[in-house]
Amino acid sequence: MKQNIDIEERARLGEQNFLKGFNCAQSVVATFADLFPEADAEQLLKVAASFGGGMGRLRMTCGAVTGMFMLAGLENGSNTPGNLDARAKNYALVQELAAQFKQENDSLICAELLGLRSGQIEPPRPSERTTEYYRSRPCPKLVACACRIFARHLANKQQEE
Repeated sequence: MKQNIDIEERARLGEQNFLKGFNCAQSVVATFADLFPEADAEQLLKVAASFGGGMGRLRMTCGAVTGMFMLAGLENGSNTPGNLDARAKNYALVQELAAQFKQENDSLICAELLGLRSGQIEPPRPSERTTEYYRSRPCPKLVACACRIFARHLANKQQEE
């Protein structure tokens, strides 16, 4: 990853991805897929598909946050069994990203971010993307926030190299 990271451009792209109809996790992952050429972008979108709506509309961990975690795994996750050092490095990054998101948004939980009653399972059919949907949901801004956090991480990492 030797390209300059435009933090605000990545945040804007993430928000646009959501407004195009991707779920929150897909929107974040798609925003950075170009930085991981070893990973197939179509496969990444399929993997991220289950994590929208706080994991399949269960309203658990916000999909935008989950998208950041997937990117952390692409960046420094290990595919070697038993590699505890690599796992610890990856988990440290996940915890750092989560702390930043929580600091900016007061929660990582989809239901809390949306002001919904926690623990209530919703029907699996996603909400229609209408003008009212976008007006009443913070999701585009949460996606932009997650993209901004991950882009800052990448920019900081580049400065250290």
